[in-house]
Amino acid sequence: MAKRTKIKQLLATTPIGQSVLVQGWVRTFRNNQFIALNDGSTIDNLQVVVDFESMDQEQLKRITTGAAIGAQGTIVASQGKGQTIEMKAERITIYGDADPETYPLQPKRHSMEFLREIAHLRFKTSTFGAVFRVRHALAFAIHQFFNDRGFVYMHTPIITASDAEGAGEMFRVSTLPAINPPLTPEGKVDYKQDFFERETNLTVSGQLEAELGALAFGEVYTFGPTFRAENSNTSRHLAEFWMIEPEVAFADLEDNMNLAEDMLNSVIRYVLENCREDLEFLDKRLAEEEKSKPQNERSEMGLLEKLEFVINNRFERLTYTEAIDILRNSTPNKKKKFKYLIEGWGADLQSEHERYLVEKHFKKPVILTDYPKQIKAFYMRMNEDNNTVRAMDILFPGIGEIVGGSQREERLDVLKARMAEMHIPEEELYWYLDIRRFGSCPHAGFGLGFERLVQFVTGMSNIRDVIAFPRTPGNASF
Repeated sequence: MAKRTKIKQLLATTPIGQSVLVQGWVRTFRNNQFIALNDGSTIDNLQVVVDFESMDQEQLKRITTGAAIGAQGTIVASQGKGQTIEMKAERITIYGDADPETYPLQPKRHSMEFLREIAHLRFKTSTFGAVFRVRHALAFAIHQFFNDRGFVYMHTPIITASDAEGAGEMFRVSTLPAINPPLTPEGKVDYKQDFFERETNLTVSGQLEAELGALAFGEVYTFGPTFRAENSNTSRHLAEFWMIEPEVAFADLEDNMNLAEDMLNSVIRYVLENCREDLEFLDKRLAEEEKSKPQNERSEMGLLEKLEFVINNRFERLTYTEAIDILRNSTPNKKKKFKYLIEGWGADLQSEHERYLVEKHFKKPVILTDYPKQIKAFYMRMNEDNNTVRAMDILFPGIGEIVGGSQREERLDVLKARMAEMHIPEEELYWYLDIRRFGSCPHAGFGLGFERLVQFVTGMSNIRDVIAFPRTPGNASF
């Protein structure tokens, strides 16, 4: 097959007078003459002009929305509006037809709900083309950020016997029969007869294993799938999602906050520089979506403005205790406008509280630190007050928490006491305790939900629209 030229390259270089081959999918075909062709390399289409009088009529009828075609022709300056160049086609090849009677993506506005039902085809739309090009750029920028800083990329297990979060909401992995599994003399499922000879699950986090790597390599990060069997049908939750989890030896909470802030600034700056057309399209899309909302629910910033806002403002840093005081004395709390009222210290902050701090009070990204130990995981380092831990959450406009992390508890006796408090058996995590026995040191890390980041950067209102095939309660299609 002849070498094709990507439309993105043509629009960037405008090689007027050159004969090229383009291949892609028809977005529209107007007046039997103008084909809007897209090949996925860019949000923009290339207009291909055909001489319908000299073309075979049967072939013309096959140029329909969704059809895969090749066009060989000369690039010329465009006489029409909306594009600088177009192709004057000399030959059209049709690789694959798309019956207009059955192809569901005809050129009209489709709802996000409808597009989720045909998630295997929605990449072909302008919106999802833009979203997934941005998702790719963010993934690349994350790997580049850590690679440039000498981090080792670790692949942590997907099948695990440990519950890193202590939440218990895990998917079980088993080869035992669902009906009449083998039982122990006590009448419980006999996992000794299972594939791994013990109860196993899909991972909720690679953090604990990443800590093992950090205490050998110094700096590591994970970037892989994680799973939560949380029966939550919201616009913020998925059962399968991707996590970035760096872990750094000889680091404290301050180092952790600096790393997270630098990483977020770096990757957002990368997409602003390399995905400008896609972000401009998504910015306009979000502005249209905002018009349909009540005035009090509309965002004060457009998408591009919000991204610039993050990279141009140093993140505000304050303790959980200071945040509680601000929230308790805030107008929404006093007037009972919050759905979850803040009555005192110890409350688990909700998205409405996090967004108030970022969007109304400080008007910049916020890092909260030093949370009550009761609402945080067992592995977070205890403060001297024995009541709070060296945790941190980073809060962004429009989305609330985007990063959660902590300095890890490196003291064996304190960690064991905390595990006992939370009824976590030592024998299940003997390997995790060993790194406190042999060469322990201060270390810290955080977790970034990748889809939450993509959602923020693209302005999509539902997290199901930033992952290729969303896994949610009752939905495991494709």
